[in-house]
Amino acid sequence: MSTARKRRRLCIALAAAATATAATAGVMLLTNTGKDASADGRHAKTPPTTTEITRTDLVQSKTVDGRLDYAQRRAVKSPVEGTITKAAEPGRTVSLGQRLYERDARPVVLLYGPTPMFRAMKAGDRGPDVLQLERNLRDLGFGSRLYVDVRYDEATKAAVKAWQKSLGVTEANGEIGKGDIVFQRGPVRVVSADAALADGIGPDKTVLTVASTKPVVRASLDKADRALAAKGTKVEIALPSGGNRRGKVSGVVAPQDSGAAEDGASGSSSDDGVEVEITLDGGAKLAPKDQQGTLSVKFVSESRKDVLTVPVEAVVALREGGYGLEVVQGAKTHMVQVETGLTADGRIEVSGAGLTEGMKVGAAEQ
Repeated sequence: MSTARKRRRLCIALAAAATATAATAGVMLLTNTGKDASADGRHAKTPPTTTEITRTDLVQSKTVDGRLDYAQRRAVKSPVEGTITKAAEPGRTVSLGQRLYERDARPVVLLYGPTPMFRAMKAGDRGPDVLQLERNLRDLGFGSRLYVDVRYDEATKAAVKAWQKSLGVTEANGEIGKGDIVFQRGPVRVVSADAALADGIGPDKTVLTVASTKPVVRASLDKADRALAAKGTKVEIALPSGGNRRGKVSGVVAPQDSGAAEDGASGSSSDDGVEVEITLDGGAKLAPKDQQGTLSVKFVSESRKDVLTVPVEAVVALREGGYGLEVVQGAKTHMVQVETGLTADGRIEVSGAGLTEGMKVGAAEQ
């Protein structure tokens, strides 16, 4: 191989390495200049180093560490002042009718519904919160005599009183205190107990932090990799317990609230990078070991299936423009112009007239 041709090939490899450092996913893309040029038909000595054209899948990706978490974190505060007499239990899943914590020896109970607890409720009240309460009483088995509507009537009072007695409330009077109920849309997982036993609580202090029971994976990306944080980016996750799970980026996590994910990649992020939330495909269940260890998270930004590839250093810049491969046939070589595509892990996608899997081509010496 001539010194000039070898130099051109080495320049291609060096350019590839430089571009790989700057590219978002840690790899570089070589593209054809678009200028048509005929194949170089000159014969030359067999190059000292050769390689083969292979057919494989190329995946442009970046792998980072991740951790298991839960979606939709939110703080729970007490609308009334009091003292914690039984603290929340981190890691516990709380469902309909179960206690989140106790304030002044009075249970604070989870009920379901989109309307937050904004007032105390008693006979004579009307509103969507009353309707929501009555639906919960019915679902808990205390609504046999209830007509579920927006009116807090004597039947509602009787049902509430029976429910309070079942909870062990000492003053079961059939009225709902403003701080007796926490409405959420469904079961929650207690992420943290922010108020400990005997702590004073009130409207300005978080008692506990809850999240949905849906597991998600969180991972941090460098600022240069922000494009990978786009909503819908495919992800492959290697679990500590073995095996892999697939998922997609569902949002960017705002730094002021490590559980509040925003749609797309336009959310807040630090100057040093961005944290993303990943939803697992099919609601995959994870083993206890996976909840403790570090996850390996591979972001797949682009892929090509079943394509012809060569090492990057095999591609030659043609004088007339574009790129080529020096095809080796016996003791002779000839240049074939190629179109280049995706580059990953040091290999580049190539296509051109007469190229086949297993064909020998020249390569720069390493």
